[in-house]
Amino acid sequence: MSLNDELRAFREVQQRQDPAEAWALKARAARELAESHQAKRALAVGARAPHFSLPSATGRTVALEALLSQGPVVLTFYRGAWCPYCNMTLRSLQRHHGDITARGAQLVAVSPQIPDESLSLSEKQELAFDVLSDVGSATAQRYGVAFRVSDELAAHYARSGLELERVNGGHPHVLPIPATYVVDRSGVVRWAFVDTDFTVRAEPADILAALDALG
Repeated sequence: MSLNDELRAFREVQQRQDPAEAWALKARAARELAESHQAKRALAVGARAPHFSLPSATGRTVALEALLSQGPVVLTFYRGAWCPYCNMTLRSLQRHHGDITARGAQLVAVSPQIPDESLSLSEKQELAFDVLSDVGSATAQRYGVAFRVSDELAAHYARSGLELERVNGGHPHVLPIPATYVVDRSGVVRWAFVDTDFTVRAEPADILAALDALG
Protein backbone atom coordinates (compact mmCIF):
# COMPACT_ATOMS: atom_id res chain seq x y z
CA MET A 1 0.00 0.00 0.00
CA SER A 2 1.34 3.42 -0.94
CA LEU A 3 1.66 6.25 1.55
CA ASN A 4 -1.26 8.13 0.00
CA ASP A 5 -3.41 4.99 0.11
CA GLU A 6 -2.74 4.87 3.86
CA LEU A 7 -3.52 8.58 4.20
CA ARG A 8 -6.79 8.26 2.28
CA ALA A 9 -7.89 5.34 4.45
CA PHE A 10 -7.08 7.32 7.59
CA ARG A 11 -8.92 10.37 6.26
CA GLU A 12 -12.08 8.32 5.66
CA VAL A 13 -12.01 7.08 9.25
CA GLN A 14 -11.31 10.55 10.63
CA GLN A 15 -14.12 12.07 8.59
CA ARG A 16 -16.60 9.58 10.06
CA GLN A 17 -15.36 10.24 13.61
CA ASP A 18 -15.04 14.03 13.54
CA PRO A 19 -18.05 16.20 14.38
CA ALA A 20 -19.60 17.40 11.13
CA GLU A 21 -19.01 21.06 11.93
CA ALA A 22 -15.31 20.44 12.65
CA TRP A 23 -14.79 18.60 9.38
CA ALA A 24 -16.70 21.30 7.49
CA LEU A 25 -14.43 23.97 9.01
CA LYS A 26 -11.29 22.10 7.99
CA ALA A 27 -12.67 21.46 4.51
CA ARG A 28 -13.54 25.14 4.08
CA ALA A 29 -10.07 26.21 5.23
CA ALA A 30 -8.46 23.73 2.83
CA ARG A 31 -10.62 24.98 -0.05
CA GLU A 32 -9.75 28.61 0.67
CA LEU A 33 -6.04 27.77 0.81
CA ALA A 34 -6.26 25.95 -2.52
CA GLU A 35 -8.12 28.87 -4.09
CA SER A 36 -5.40 31.26 -2.87
CA HIS A 37 -2.97 29.60 -5.34
CA GLN A 38 -0.37 29.43 -2.60
CA ALA A 39 1.12 26.28 -4.14
CA LYS A 40 1.87 28.12 -7.38
CA ARG A 41 3.94 30.66 -5.42
CA ALA A 42 6.09 27.99 -3.81
CA LEU A 43 9.67 27.32 -4.88
CA ALA A 44 9.65 25.35 -8.13
CA VAL A 45 11.94 22.99 -10.00
CA GLY A 46 14.95 24.80 -11.40
CA ALA A 47 15.09 27.37 -8.60
CA ARG A 48 18.04 27.68 -6.26
CA ALA A 49 17.13 26.42 -2.79
CA PRO A 50 17.39 29.17 -0.16
CA HIS A 51 20.03 28.38 2.41
CA PHE A 52 19.13 27.98 6.06
CA SER A 53 20.66 27.16 9.43
CA LEU A 54 18.15 25.67 11.84
CA PRO A 55 18.35 23.95 15.24
CA SER A 56 17.80 20.22 15.29
CA ALA A 57 15.79 18.36 17.90
CA THR A 58 19.04 17.48 19.67
CA GLY A 59 20.32 21.08 19.74
CA ARG A 60 22.73 20.96 16.80
CA THR A 61 22.61 23.66 14.15
CA VAL A 62 22.04 22.13 10.73
CA ALA A 63 22.87 24.20 7.65
CA LEU A 64 21.73 23.35 4.14
CA GLU A 65 25.11 24.37 2.76
CA ALA A 66 26.87 21.81 4.96
CA LEU A 67 24.41 19.10 3.98
CA LEU A 68 24.88 19.81 0.27
CA SER A 69 28.64 19.54 0.64
CA GLN A 70 28.04 15.83 1.27
CA GLY A 71 25.46 15.15 -1.44
CA PRO A 72 21.86 15.86 -2.48
CA VAL A 73 19.24 16.69 0.11
CA VAL A 74 15.63 15.64 0.52
CA LEU A 75 13.92 18.48 2.37
CA THR A 76 10.38 18.00 3.66
CA PHE A 77 8.17 20.55 5.42
CA TYR A 78 5.48 19.29 7.80
CA ARG A 79 2.96 20.96 10.08
CA GLY A 80 3.89 19.43 13.42
CA ALA A 81 3.76 16.43 15.73
CA TRP A 82 0.08 17.17 16.42
CA CYS A 83 -0.81 16.33 12.79
CA PRO A 84 -1.51 12.61 12.29
CA TYR A 85 -0.95 12.89 8.54
CA CYS A 86 2.50 14.34 9.22
CA ASN A 87 3.30 11.52 11.63
CA MET A 88 2.25 8.90 9.10
CA THR A 89 4.39 10.61 6.47
CA LEU A 90 7.45 10.80 8.69
CA ARG A 91 7.10 7.13 9.62
CA SER A 92 6.92 6.27 5.94
CA LEU A 93 10.03 8.34 5.22
CA GLN A 94 11.79 6.57 8.08
CA ARG A 95 10.98 3.23 6.48
CA HIS A 96 12.64 4.49 3.29
CA HIS A 97 15.49 6.28 5.01
CA GLY A 98 17.99 3.56 4.15
CA ASP A 99 17.00 3.77 0.48
CA ILE A 100 17.55 7.54 0.54
CA THR A 101 20.97 7.36 2.18
CA ALA A 102 21.98 4.51 -0.14
CA ARG A 103 21.60 7.03 -2.96
CA GLY A 104 24.02 9.38 -1.25
CA ALA A 105 21.33 11.79 -0.09
CA GLN A 106 20.40 13.16 3.30
CA LEU A 107 16.85 13.63 4.56
CA VAL A 108 15.80 16.51 6.80
CA ALA A 109 12.32 17.44 8.02
CA VAL A 110 11.34 20.98 8.98
CA SER A 111 8.40 22.23 11.05
CA PRO A 112 7.56 25.44 12.94
CA GLN A 113 7.68 23.61 16.26
CA ILE A 114 10.10 24.45 19.06
CA PRO A 115 13.03 21.99 19.47
CA ASP A 116 11.50 20.32 22.53
CA GLU A 117 8.43 19.35 20.50
CA SER A 118 10.61 18.12 17.65
CA LEU A 119 12.67 16.05 20.07
CA SER A 120 9.54 14.38 21.46
CA LEU A 121 8.41 13.57 17.94
CA SER A 122 11.83 12.26 16.88
CA GLU A 123 12.09 9.99 19.91
CA LYS A 124 8.51 8.73 19.69
CA GLN A 125 8.76 7.92 15.98
CA GLU A 126 12.39 6.68 16.31
CA LEU A 127 13.50 8.88 13.43
CA ALA A 128 17.06 8.46 12.18
CA PHE A 129 17.07 11.76 10.28
CA ASP A 130 17.25 15.34 11.54
CA VAL A 131 14.04 17.10 12.53
CA LEU A 132 14.60 20.85 12.42
CA SER A 133 12.76 23.75 14.07
CA ASP A 134 11.77 26.69 11.88
CA VAL A 135 10.19 28.76 14.66
CA GLY A 136 8.45 31.73 13.07
CA SER A 137 8.48 29.93 9.70
CA ALA A 138 11.10 32.22 8.14
CA THR A 139 12.56 29.32 6.14
CA ALA A 140 9.12 28.12 5.05
CA GLN A 141 8.39 31.66 3.88
CA ARG A 142 11.55 31.76 1.78
CA TYR A 143 10.46 28.52 0.14
CA GLY A 144 7.01 30.00 -0.44
CA VAL A 145 5.15 27.35 1.56
CA ALA A 146 4.16 29.30 4.69
CA PHE A 147 0.55 30.41 5.04
CA ARG A 148 -1.58 32.13 7.66
CA VAL A 149 -4.05 30.02 9.60
CA SER A 150 -7.44 31.71 9.85
CA ASP A 151 -8.61 32.97 13.23
CA GLU A 152 -11.55 30.55 13.02
CA LEU A 153 -9.34 27.52 12.44
CA ALA A 154 -6.84 28.61 15.09
CA ALA A 155 -9.71 28.93 17.58
CA HIS A 156 -10.90 25.43 16.66
CA TYR A 157 -7.42 24.04 17.26
CA ALA A 158 -7.33 25.78 20.65
CA ARG A 159 -10.71 24.34 21.62
CA SER A 160 -9.41 20.90 20.64
CA GLY A 161 -6.50 21.26 23.06
CA LEU A 162 -3.84 22.07 20.47
CA GLU A 163 -1.67 24.86 21.87
CA LEU A 164 -0.20 26.15 18.63
CA GLU A 165 1.13 29.26 20.33
CA ARG A 166 3.14 27.12 22.75
CA VAL A 167 4.37 24.42 20.39
CA ASN A 168 5.23 26.98 17.70
CA GLY A 169 7.08 29.32 20.02
CA GLY A 170 4.57 32.17 20.00
CA HIS A 171 3.58 31.89 16.32
CA PRO A 172 0.14 30.25 16.33
CA HIS A 173 -1.13 31.57 13.00
CA VAL A 174 1.54 30.39 10.55
CA LEU A 175 1.98 26.85 9.23
CA PRO A 176 3.72 25.36 6.21
CA ILE A 177 1.98 23.70 3.32
CA PRO A 178 3.31 20.13 3.32
CA ALA A 179 6.05 20.15 0.69
CA THR A 180 9.04 18.04 -0.28
CA TYR A 181 12.05 19.04 -2.35
CA VAL A 182 14.97 17.15 -3.84
CA VAL A 183 17.94 19.51 -4.02
CA ASP A 184 21.07 18.54 -5.94
CA ARG A 185 24.60 19.15 -4.68
CA SER A 186 24.79 22.48 -6.51
CA GLY A 187 21.77 23.72 -4.54
CA VAL A 188 19.24 23.57 -7.38
CA VAL A 189 15.76 22.10 -6.86
CA ARG A 190 15.43 19.10 -9.16
CA TRP A 191 12.09 17.76 -7.94
CA ALA A 192 9.28 19.32 -5.94
CA PHE A 193 6.00 18.26 -4.41
CA VAL A 194 3.70 20.96 -3.00
CA ASP A 195 0.01 20.42 -2.28
CA THR A 196 -2.33 22.59 -0.22
CA ASP A 197 -4.30 19.46 0.71
CA PHE A 198 -2.64 18.44 3.99
CA THR A 199 -3.94 14.88 3.59
CA VAL A 200 -1.86 14.32 0.43
CA ARG A 201 1.92 13.90 0.61
CA ALA A 202 4.92 13.09 -1.58
CA GLU A 203 5.28 9.40 -2.22
CA PRO A 204 8.61 7.96 -1.07
CA ALA A 205 8.83 6.01 -4.33
CA ASP A 206 8.67 9.29 -6.27
CA ILE A 207 11.37 10.81 -4.06
CA LEU A 208 13.63 7.83 -4.75
CA ALA A 209 12.95 8.10 -8.48
CA ALA A 210 13.89 11.78 -8.35
CA LEU A 211 17.17 10.91 -6.62
CA ASP A 212 17.87 8.24 -9.21
CA ALA A 213 17.32 10.82 -11.96
CA LEU A 214 20.11 12.97 -10.58
CA GLY A 215 22.56 10.41 -11.98
